[in-house]
This record gives sequence, structure tokens and C-alpha cells, in this order.
Amino acid sequence: MNARLLFALLLVASVHSASGALAAPAPAGKAAEPSAPRSPEHATFALGCFWCGEATFEGRDGVISVTSGYTGGTKKNPTYEEVGTGTTGHYESIDVLFDPKRTSYAKLLDIFWHNIDPTQSDGQFCDRGPEYRSVIFYHGDEQRRLALETERQIQASGRLKKPIVTQIVPASTFYPAEDYHQDFYKKNPERYHEYREGCGRDARLKELWGRLDIYSPSVAKMFEKR
Repeated sequence: MNARLLFALLLVASVHSASGALAAPAPAGKAAEPSAPRSPEHATFALGCFWCGEATFEGRDGVISVTSGYTGGTKKNPTYEEVGTGTTGHYESIDVLFDPKRTSYAKLLDIFWHNIDPTQSDGQFCDRGPEYRSVIFYHGDEQRRLALETERQIQASGRLKKPIVTQIVPASTFYPAEDYHQDFYKKNPERYHEYREGCGRDARLKELWGRLDIYSPSVAKMFEKR
């Protein structure tokens, strides 16, 4: 279901009270006013290679769309080549549009943390350079609170043997990447998997977390045919 259709469906949803009962009828001659639906929200993350980030979040329950792009820098409309120089200040990132009635930001954070190496300061896995560092770009105070809270919980768990260096910073302008980067794992599955395996991403994730939560069931099923 696309974002436009989802939003339209939310607009015509019935009004319920906090207890779950129907709201009291409006006075005669006056139409009842529907409660405002919750609009789709954004979650923006840098997980190193945005091809991998996009494949990880697409198909998750409540996720409407995932876009690869660049954020955190100073240059307007940067290109892949410019960001790759490490001089624009941008990070390879993904922007996740999600329905907060079907999933939570806390759940998205859990997926994020378990698909990065939070202790690596020079990039992610085999990709080295400032543009590949892991970052949470929060949208508003509540996202910031949850990001910091989950960071503290992970550090206190003792699971990681080194300090967390993942940055938690305010979201800024997000620039979608070039078309050939969007859905790269679907367009070029063999090249995507060659890159991912060659980079040692999954081996390191399993070493860090003791488990893998890489793909949604639908994306995992697509790769079963390889």
C-alpha cells in the first residue's frame, strides 16, 4: 500500500474514545468531528552502505517506503561521487517512511542497532571513510529520547566489548540518491550479495550480536531463489 492511499484511509477512519468505545454522538444538527489521524513519520539512519540499509528495512511491518540518499552535510544536492570523497560532510543514509499505528520508532531502532557495528569509528565493516559512519538522525525530542535510551541500554548490557561511537544528531535535509542506487538489491541481486559477503558484514554482525535480523520475511523469501 503506498503512502498516499494509506493516508486517505486514515482520514476516513472511525472515531473512538480512549477506552475503545464509540465517541458520544454530536448534538442534533452538528456533524461529529473526526479525530486527527497520525500521519506517517520519518526515521533516518546511516548504516554504512545504503544498499544494505534499504534491503534491511524494506518489507518490515509498518514500513511504507525506504529511500537511499545523503544527509548531514553542507553541500546542496550532492552526487554519489562528491559524497564519496568524504569532503561534503554527508553520510550514506536511508530515510524510512513508516506508519506509527503499525510499528514503532523503538522497533526501528532495534533493527538499526542490530545491523551495524556501533563500535566502529572509521566507517562500517569494509567501507572506510567519514561518509560510512553509523548515525541516528532524530526527528524531534521523542526520537532523540528513545535513541539515547536504547544506546544506554545496549552499552549497559555488556554485549559490546568497546564503547559505542554511533552518533545521535538532529535530522537535516535529506537528498535522495541517484535512481540506480534505489532498490539496488532488487535490480542487481548478484552484485549486491557479492558486495555484502565480500565486505564481511554478516559475519561481523553475528559476532557482535549472536544473531542476525537482516531482512523482512518478504525480502528473505525473494533471496531464497538465488
